[in-house]
Amino acid sequence: MAELAETAVMPKVIPFLSSLLQRVAESNDISHQLYPQKVSIFHGLSRPAISIQNYLERIFKYANCSPSCFVVAYVYLDRFSQRQSCFPLNSFNVHRLLITSVLVSVKFMDDIYYNNAFYAKVGGISTREMNLLEVDFLFGLGFQLNVTPATFHFYCSYLQREMSIQSPLNIARPLKIHCCFNEDESTHQKRLAV
Repeated sequence: MAELAETAVMPKVIPFLSSLLQRVAESNDISHQLYPQKVSIFHGLSRPAISIQNYLERIFKYANCSPSCFVVAYVYLDRFSQRQSCFPLNSFNVHRLLITSVLVSVKFMDDIYYNNAFYAKVGGISTREMNLLEVDFLFGLGFQLNVTPATFHFYCSYLQREMSIQSPLNIARPLKIHCCFNEDESTHQKRLAV
């Protein structure tokens, strides 16, 4: 199985998603200095040394989950951000939120998956912490796990569109919208136009 994971081609969703989440985390880190944010179970004491992209690549390499799980994990992160708006995604919580959202998406999407102890090891946390994060994440989502094909396609398109129009120094545009939008496309388009 390890040989299979090493020969797998890295899906495009990994760099797209990592770039997007990196920008959101950095933006929210800056706003954290201006406006204090609450701390949740997902917050670490310090920023992890591993980059978001390397973390996602590690999860893909060892978890052996389908690339679609990463899109669904992004849908879950967005839903979580909407429902738990007092806990914005930042560089102290993004890694724990990622491993948890991927774990939940794999369990919902894939027929075969590893147990929580394996994901905890991949994510660099204890099994007990992984279990607690999963439960808190599920309650934070209100157990809304179903992703329709239209929603899945919309999020894929959004990730692709964001990467095609992204410029390296495009900071003038507010970044909070990158991780929080409704699944209704018309609402999303109106929010992006503002």
